[in-house]
Amino acid sequence: MLQKILYNFDIALEAIQRNKLRAFLTSLGIIFGVSSVIAMLAIGTGAQQEVLSQMQLLGTNNVIVQPVVEQRQGNVNEEGQQQESTKFSPGLTLKDLESIRDHVPEVERLSPEIVYETSFIREARMRTGKLVGVNSDYFDISNFEFIEGGNFSELQIGQAEPVAVIGYDVKTRFFPGEDPIGQKIKVGHLWLTVIGVLEKKEVSNENIENLGIRNFNLDIYAPVSTVLLRFKNRAVVTANDLDSGGSGGSTVIMGGGAMIFSTGGSSSSSSDYDGNYNQLDRLIVKVTDTKYSGTIAEILSRMLQRRHNDVVDFEIIVPEQLLQQEQQTKRIFNIVLSTIASISLIVGGIGIMNIMLASVVERFREIGVRMAVGAQKKDIELQFLTEALTISVTGGFIGIMLGMAFSYMIEASADIATIVTPVSIIISFGVAVLIGVVFGYYPAKQAAQHDPVHALRHE
Repeated sequence: MLQKILYNFDIALEAIQRNKLRAFLTSLGIIFGVSSVIAMLAIGTGAQQEVLSQMQLLGTNNVIVQPVVEQRQGNVNEEGQQQESTKFSPGLTLKDLESIRDHVPEVERLSPEIVYETSFIREARMRTGKLVGVNSDYFDISNFEFIEGGNFSELQIGQAEPVAVIGYDVKTRFFPGEDPIGQKIKVGHLWLTVIGVLEKKEVSNENIENLGIRNFNLDIYAPVSTVLLRFKNRAVVTANDLDSGGSGGSTVIMGGGAMIFSTGGSSSSSSDYDGNYNQLDRLIVKVTDTKYSGTIAEILSRMLQRRHNDVVDFEIIVPEQLLQQEQQTKRIFNIVLSTIASISLIVGGIGIMNIMLASVVERFREIGVRMAVGAQKKDIELQFLTEALTISVTGGFIGIMLGMAFSYMIEASADIATIVTPVSIIISFGVAVLIGVVFGYYPAKQAAQHDPVHALRHE
């Protein structure tokens, strides 16, 4: 049987060599079909990998609560003018965090997040950056690893000690060639002692823009108690925070559990108070399993609305659901692209059938001679089927090389992540072989049905 296959393969090669240009043009459909499918699957795999990396950045089991600073609500009078609500909201505070920890089930870890734009200074080097107030759970929630030092201790958090964990780029810029552990860096007006260094987080500009995240490598982290006590606590509004520019009168400011009453004349001092009375910029809740994310998000919404006196000055984000929707959209888009690319394979198969039917007509006499000397119908079928398979397999191999080249060119020129996997190569090549069998069988069957006497008389 093997000898018969090899013999038919030699005949197929001889027939292809006699009509090289025709065979090449016939295989173009297979070549571009296979290369297109590989390139499209590579784009799809790259997009899926990008979504997974985004999920790692945001945390697969996280629910995020963040304040809405300029939230307004109230009734409208007959003239259509808004009557603002007089309800008091304490804003997003550490008390909300404690309430969630005490009353919400299936919560694994919790961390506040307070972000202040400030400056970092050390040994005549200065750059602006973000000071982030967190607790010890934050680094586990955000999937951070320490390459030097370690996490905040309960004692350091409880006593609001001036300590810090720095990002990887902060280490390379302010502590080049030296061990930063135990050394100090000035953050704003305060010197902080470095106790840990985080591993480098690969964050693309696209992720920073689309996900609304920071470049974590340039951040400095301090205990939330340290930030509130030694830097600023927005829940406590002081007279310095108020812009009293005007003569006479009085102002009452309520927010974050504090009330300040100020009176007096005009003042030329201006304030950086922006109306943000929320003690926290963000609250991150890590649930035990993603299946609880939606339910816990609903529970958090009701709890916080009740705690904030029905003032909805917060929003709840479930990153896992958002990213799943994005992944589903990209999956549908990739299926459409792959389907369009697969049309080239079908067109290539039709081309193979067309050329093989023409080849059968041209080689009537050859078919008659082979049948006259003892070849059976199965032998004739195998001969033409082998020729069709040779064309499709050769086109498949060329298409694989071209598809990999297309993928790398797309990644280099369009800045789109592409990943060529063995599965995509196997699928594309398997479809090419299947196309050769399916579209080569009918011409082979037609060749085997000819009467040898009639074939020998054909000119």
